[in-house]
Amino acid sequence: MKMKKNTDAKHPRWLLPALGGACVLLTGAAAWYDLTYNGGKLVYPMHSYAFETTDIPMLLAVALDVLYVLYLAFLLIRGIRAQEERTIKTNRTRRLNPKLGFLGFLGFLGFAGFWSYGALGDMTPFVFFTFFGFFGFFFEGKMSNTLMDERYRENVVRAELKAHRVGFSIIILLLILAGQHSRFKVELIAPILITGIALTVALTMFLSEYLLYRYDHDDAAALAEEDE
Repeated sequence: MKMKKNTDAKHPRWLLPALGGACVLLTGAAAWYDLTYNGGKLVYPMHSYAFETTDIPMLLAVALDVLYVLYLAFLLIRGIRAQEERTIKTNRTRRLNPKLGFLGFLGFLGFAGFWSYGALGDMTPFVFFTFFGFFGFFFEGKMSNTLMDERYRENVVRAELKAHRVGFSIIILLLILAGQHSRFKVELIAPILITGIALTVALTMFLSEYLLYRYDHDDAAALAEEDE
């Protein structure tokens, strides 16, 4: 218990949100300073760069943002490793909050790609469609701390096989569609492929968790009926 208290003291729950909020405020202040006193040099796109002392606030803010992201990545990797060790030791699934499924709404940012591609020729936002796959966390979270017995492992294989089969079929159709260049403008093929692949990855991620949840609960219901 002492060790747990010490860990909590070193890493209080409010620390990460506070650091994130500080990064947002500092970046906003640095952007305002750059727009007001530096002509927006580091805010607007530029073709070449020459360092000036007025660039320091914005450069420091960006550096802090990068450090914060790296710290989050470190915590994420450490948490994943801890979950894997616990899973091996207890033979139970990892503990996951179903509310993480709300991250799936980030997938709607992918629709910004239609604007960015038309206005700037940038297809990067289409990748956000992959986040739709995070809706699967709703179902994985409901199965937190589930005993991974033989039945569960069989259901995992069944769910992943079906999900990957669906994803693979869609990708084949996308490649066939992309090959019909005579029917589509060449400049449309790339965004179609990126959007299609991102959505396919999301669908595969979601189906893997949804089907596993459905199979496991269907089997549990069948066993309950047999017992009755």
